Amino acid sequence: MKKIHPILAAVFLITGITQLSAQTLGDRVLNNTKNTLERRVEQKVDKTVNKGVDKVENKVDSAAKGEKKKDKKGNNSSGNTDNSGNSGSGGNNSGGSSEPGKSSAPSLKTYGKYDFVPGEKVVVQEDFMQDAVGDFPAKWNTNGSGELVTIDGSTGHWLKVNKNGNYLPEFITELPENFTFEFDIVCNENFSFYSSGFNVNFVKMTKPGSEFVKWARFGDGEEGVRLYMHPTGAGNREGTTNVRVIHEGKELIKNELGTSQFAAHLGNNKVHVSVWRQKNRLRVYFNEEKVWDLPRAFQDGVKYNGIVFHNSDMNNSEDYYLLSNLRLAVGAPDTRSKLITEGKLVTRGIQFESGSDKVKAESYGTLKEIATVLKENPTVRVKIVGHTDSDGDDATNLDLSKRRAEAVKKALSTEFGIDASRLETDGKGESQPADANTTPAGKANNRRVEFIKL
Repeated sequence: MKKIHPILAAVFLITGITQLSAQTLGDRVLNNTKNTLERRVEQKVDKTVNKGVDKVENKVDSAAKGEKKKDKKGNNSSGNTDNSGNSGSGGNNSGGSSEPGKSSAPSLKTYGKYDFVPGEKVVVQEDFMQDAVGDFPAKWNTNGSGELVTIDGSTGHWLKVNKNGNYLPEFITELPENFTFEFDIVCNENFSFYSSGFNVNFVKMTKPGSEFVKWARFGDGEEGVRLYMHPTGAGNREGTTNVRVIHEGKELIKNELGTSQFAAHLGNNKVHVSVWRQKNRLRVYFNEEKVWDLPRAFQDGVKYNGIVFHNSDMNNSEDYYLLSNLRLAVGAPDTRSKLITEGKLVTRGIQFESGSDKVKAESYGTLKEIATVLKENPTVRVKIVGHTDSDGDDATNLDLSKRRAEAVKKALSTEFGIDASRLETDGKGESQPADANTTPAGKANNRRVEFIKL
């Protein structure tokens, strides 16, 4: 076969192309142009969205690293610790005050609607400091597994859980009609929506030593109030929480809502949870937000006697929860009667940063109660007296107690409008203990503020 010259082949090709109709060629050009533009627009949108997400995620501080860090000298760092944890009224020794996932401590003003007031007497103060890092706490029981870890910049030890199991603090054996229960919970950044939420069950158990293992699901005949929280929700990526009430095996209440207070993808991967029972009523707070106020949660005639934590398996093996700074206090505060009628009010609800006179934002509810009484009784003058536990030397504790009393005076004056001339201050350091300084709960009871009517 005779070969065609390359130039002639090109001519024939061009001639063939020109035989395509102008309309067909135009359609192809338009379609190609349209497809190219669409791909470029999609790429631009994806790039913009990714930049926005990256920007948010990059702002999230490292919340909890479940492993010990090395300092510049190569030593294991467990952070400075004291006996108060983060939820007491502040220890006497200096310690880290920064919180994972938070840029700075919130001011009192951000707690404008926060009315939580802790119980009168602390009966449990748990920061796991009596147990070694890497161990499961000796005074707890579980049918799963967990270990104690430390967090950079936070005091105390933390119980890390990321497996299916129930966790029972065996030293909590009674929940009276009036109590408050507080704890801190942390999750890792980028917590998966498909991993387990965390449950806190306030329950009635006939055999606490063994019966606690069944509290993964409520069943027939069981009695309990369950608080559920998940740090990642669908759609807007907020966290979610619900409350279930089971009485005689029947579900009486089940409500669910979203909250940004515990929402890992919004940068809030640590939350201080405050639970307040007043007979039948249940109030639950996440940081400064009151998320639940249920008047018929706890049932008449039921002797609730335990708290069981529950976690299911994680979809992502990197996901985990950290739990610490548990604080159970009993008794309903009677601010008005005790200050005006009895002439003296003792409170452990005014809390301070560790080793500092800085009033913590969680104190807002207690300060608001006291300010209300003073406003209703404008002629009353009071002396504010600070007290510490016995950790540290006497002189340091005395100075700290005086500075804390001054800080309370300043807060009442500047934040609540109480005339400073009505307020005197003093400090007694560790010299007048209200309880033994031999247990965490005893020390928490000694860290207190007194208001004495003049």
